[in-house]
Amino acid sequence: MSKYLDGQTYHIYNRGAHRHSIFRNHGHYRRCLVLLQKYADQYHVTLLAYCLMPNHYHLLVQQEQGGSVSRFLQTTFNAYVQYFNVLEGHSGTLFQGAAKSRQIETDEYLLQVVRYIHCNPVWASLAKTPLDWQFSDYSRWIADGEDSFPGKSLRDEWFKDGKAYRDFVEAYRPGGDEHDLLEEL
Repeated sequence: MSKYLDGQTYHIYNRGAHRHSIFRNHGHYRRCLVLLQKYADQYHVTLLAYCLMPNHYHLLVQQEQGGSVSRFLQTTFNAYVQYFNVLEGHSGTLFQGAAKSRQIETDEYLLQVVRYIHCNPVWASLAKTPLDWQFSDYSRWIADGEDSFPGKSLRDEWFKDGKAYRDFVEAYRPGGDEHDLLEEL
C-alpha cells in the first residue's frame, strides 16, 4: 500500500548526502526542473510549489487520481542522479536517503508550508527576497496575468491575487508560531 493517497497534498524534501551540494551550477537546476515537470505529468502528480536549493529541495505536490508520488520521486531523482554523476564524474549516493514527506492535513499548515518553501533562499542568505531566487516558482505565484501554473488555483483559493500572496510572504518574520510549526523540516 502506497503512503501517498489520491487527492492529498504533501510537502516533500530531501538534501544531499553529508549536506553536500546536489546542484552545482545553473544547468543542474534547469535539468532537475525539466525532469520534475516531465515525470509529474507522467505519474499524474501536480507540482504546486517548489524551491531547489544548493544542497536540498522542497516540493509541494498533490497526487492526482490514479497517480503515484512514489514513482514520480523515484524516477525523477534517479534520472537526475544519473545525469549528475555523468557530468560531475561522481559515484555513490547523492542524497541523504529517501525523500521525506509530510501530508498536509490543515489549511493553516498548507499556507505555512508554501510560504516556507518560497522563503527558504532568504533564510539561507542566498537571496535578499524570494523573488531574487530563480530556482523556485515564487515569481509565478506573485504574478498576475494570464499565465497559468499548477499552483495558481491553490493561490487563488486563498489570496485575491499575486500581490496578496506577496504581502503574505513579506509579512513573515522568523521565530513566530509558524516557524515552530516547521522547524523540524
